[in-house]
Amino acid sequence: MQVRMSVTGTGRSATIGRSARRVLIYRLGSLGDTLVALPSLHLVERAFPMADRRLLTNFPVSGKAPAAAAVLGDSGLIHGYERYTVGTRSPWELLKLVFRIRRFRPNAMVYLMAARGTVTAQRDLRFFQTICGIRNIIGIPVTEDMQRCRVDATGMLEPEASRLARNIGALGEAYLNEPTSWDMRLSDDEIAAADRLLEPVAHMPCIAVSVGTKVQAKDWGRDNWRALLTRVAELYPNHGLVLAGAPEESEASEFAADGWRSIEGAGPVVNLCGKLSPRQSAAAFHKCKVFLGHDSGPMHLAASVQTPCVAIFAARNKPRMWFPFGKHHRVIYHYVDCWGCALETCIEQKRKCLLSITVDEVLAALTATMKVSVAKTF
Repeated sequence: MQVRMSVTGTGRSATIGRSARRVLIYRLGSLGDTLVALPSLHLVERAFPMADRRLLTNFPVSGKAPAAAAVLGDSGLIHGYERYTVGTRSPWELLKLVFRIRRFRPNAMVYLMAARGTVTAQRDLRFFQTICGIRNIIGIPVTEDMQRCRVDATGMLEPEASRLARNIGALGEAYLNEPTSWDMRLSDDEIAAADRLLEPVAHMPCIAVSVGTKVQAKDWGRDNWRALLTRVAELYPNHGLVLAGAPEESEASEFAADGWRSIEGAGPVVNLCGKLSPRQSAAAFHKCKVFLGHDSGPMHLAASVQTPCVAIFAARNKPRMWFPFGKHHRVIYHYVDCWGCALETCIEQKRKCLLSITVDEVLAALTATMKVSVAKTF
C-alpha cells in the first residue's frame, strides 16, 4: 500500500509507502500533551507499521527520559526519543540536533505540535526540510485553518486531539471515538503494580480523586475539596477513595480526604500520590467507577482508559479544546468575561471563573455520572 499525500507548504506531493523505514514524529509538551496525541500516534503506527518511529520531544533539564516516555512506555507506538531543547537559540545545540536528525535519515516527519502561528510553522518547515533534509513532512499547520480548532454547528470548539488528527488526515482515519485509539497498551506488570496498592479497596467500587495542581489559576482550593469529599462520603458509604497525584500533592490530598474520613462508615482511603508511575496510575484509574479532579495530566490518563471524568475547569483555556475526550464525561466550566486568558496565575480577577464553581455543582455532576457508570475490570 502506498500513501499519497501533499507535503504541506511545498506545493508538491509525495508518495510514501507503508514500508518506510524511519519516521520522525515532532511533539513537545507534558503528560497531557502526549495523551491527547494518542489517536494520532496510533494512526502513524498504522500508516508506517514497518518504520523505526522516533519522537522528537522535550526532556527534563536534569532527566534522562522525556515526559512522553512516562506515557508511552513500552507500548510500541514509539521506538526511541530525540532530545529537543525548548526555546534554544544556541547555534551549537541546533547544529547537534541537525546532525542527529540527518544521522537518523527519516523518510518522513509527522508534525504534531501545538499551534504556534503560521510564521513559526513556515520556519519549522524550512528548518526540517531544507536544513535537516526531510523530504516528506506531514501535518505542519501552515494555514490558519490547521492552526485553529474549528467551531462546530453548536458553537463548540474542536478538541485538540481532533485538530492534530485532522492535520495528518492524509495518513488515514484516526477513529477518535474508538477506545482502541486511546489504548496505552498497559503491561501486565503495570496493572499488577496498581493492583497491589489497591488491595485495601479491591472488593468495592472506587472513586479516584486528584486535587493537587502546580498552576495557581487551576486551584479550586483545599477547603472546597474537603467539603466536597465530605458530601461524597455521605452519599457513597460503600465506596473506596483513591487519591492520585505527584508526591508533593500528598499533603493536600490527605487534607481533603479528612472530610471523607469524618463521615462514620466511610470507605477506606488509598493515597497513591507519588507511589505509581503515570502508566501504573492509568491502570489504577481503570479500576475506578469515576475520576474526579481538575484540568490535569491525571484527568487525561483517566479519560484515556475510558473512566468517566468529572472535571473542574478554570476558564483560562477555551472550552472543549482540553476537555477529557468523549461523551461520557462531565465538565464544569464557567464562562466569564475574561475566559481564554491563558494565565497561570490569576490575581486581578481572583480566579472568579473557578471559585464561582460550587460544591453543589460538582456533586450534582458526580451523582449524575455515578448513575450511568459501571464497575470495570481488566
